[in-house]
Amino acid sequence: MANGDITKQIEYDKIEVVDNWNVQVREATVIKEEQSDGSKNELSRSFKRFVLVPFASSYKTKKNEQGNFVPDLDENGKAQWTHTPTDLSSQNAKVKAIAESAWDSDTKTAYKTFRESQDIL
Repeated sequence: MANGDITKQIEYDKIEVVDNWNVQVREATVIKEEQSDGSKNELSRSFKRFVLVPFASSYKTKKNEQGNFVPDLDENGKAQWTHTPTDLSSQNAKVKAIAESAWDSDTKTAYKTFRESQDIL
């Protein structure tokens, strides 16, 4: 790296588990310039935040006679759900490790139960 070169670095400086299953992540983008003495001067730092949960949950739907999508209810009138596991393959290794550790089978079951208890109709 030569004097005056600009570099961009991504840091995951906050990874928190909140409310049992929410993995909150703060991603920092750091722009630095190398100085003549070899040190790096930070020019800017910006943040992006996102939250991961164990599943993308939604209720099943069907088309009614009018062609509108409505909840697909079981024989007891209860909404039926689908839970698609969150794909962590593109996440930073630290983020992935924390999410996998936090989302044990009991936590995943609790999350599904919580989502299915939501009043959606």
